[in-house]
Amino acid sequence: MSTKLLVPTDFSEVSHTAIQHAVKFASIINAELVLLHIVASREDVSKAHEKLEQETSIGKAVDSSCSINTVVRIGNIFDDIGDVASEIGVSLIFMGTHGASRWQKITGSNALKVITNSPVPFIIVQEKLMQDSGYDHIVVPLDLNFETKQKLELVAKISHYFDSQVHLITKDEDDEVIKNKLKANQLWAVNYLKEKNVKHSSHLVEKGDSLSEGIFKLSKDVNADLIAIMNLQ
Repeated sequence: MSTKLLVPTDFSEVSHTAIQHAVKFASIINAELVLLHIVASREDVSKAHEKLEQETSIGKAVDSSCSINTVVRIGNIFDDIGDVASEIGVSLIFMGTHGASRWQKITGSNALKVITNSPVPFIIVQEKLMQDSGYDHIVVPLDLNFETKQKLELVAKISHYFDSQVHLITKDEDDEVIKNKLKANQLWAVNYLKEKNVKHSSHLVEKGDSLSEGIFKLSKDVNADLIAIMNLQ
């Protein structure tokens, strides 16, 4: 079975950015790309197929050799994106969202609902196109949730594709028990990345800053291409 990547599109500019990311990613790992549009009624299906053909042309302009297929589904984005991903065996979903700053804007309320309803990992894209070298810098926040360790497996895979530098960041806590637990998590992450031969660095959030503020500052400092977060819902 070939690897499949999914791009839900509403035909907006940010969806076209997501297509660019997905096509470049698909070309590197030799994956099949599926473009999905959700419509409200059967009357909208024919027009949606026509528009998806135009979206396919946009993808082919990025890489003409990329295998691109299209799907139209009647339903709603909150349920059907995840359903389609499960049905066709998607490994990763690229989705554009309109946002400006902070978590609720970066993911967007609609995007967050979609992510919550799908077990498949997402790459949420805004206006920044993927550069030719791919994802050079990936910021990975670490906290006390054991589940956050799961994201390192995907981060390590992406890092191998692009020879990325992974930047681990942890909040410096005053409570000694919490501090020691965070240090243990960071040590585990460092050892894991060493075993996977992934380039990495470790960072602490500045005193007085929240973890979110530290993430944004570090992302700006290293000109990050991705921030890897877990949706624990």
